[in-house]
Amino acid sequence: MKISDIAFVTTDWASVAPERHAGEEGEAIWRTQYFGPADNRIRVRMVEYSPGYIADHWCSKGHIILCLDGEMETTLEDGRVFPLRPGMSYQVADQAEAHRSSAPKGAKLFIVD
Repeated sequence: MKISDIAFVTTDWASVAPERHAGEEGEAIWRTQYFGPADNRIRVRMVEYSPGYIADHWCSKGHIILCLDGEMETTLEDGRVFPLRPGMSYQVADQAEAHRSSAPKGAKLFIVD
């Protein structure tokens, strides 16, 4: 990720319209902002997973994810499971390791990708 051509800006996440995304179980609510030029666009999101959320897909996109509240579990294709609790983050590159998220008790996340 190269951060370029972004002027200083603040984001009031409460004022960003929510988008609902159904999971295999539960739902994810995304508040999304995009920054930078089209050929190097950075997506920044505040995401809330409902209790019992299970993603409906395996993801190969790179992310930086910070858990703000609740707990999320990330399962890798090889079966390893990594919990994220408030104050913990994970970082993964594009196409590095496919992963799938779940949040048995719900979670609030800050995600950059």
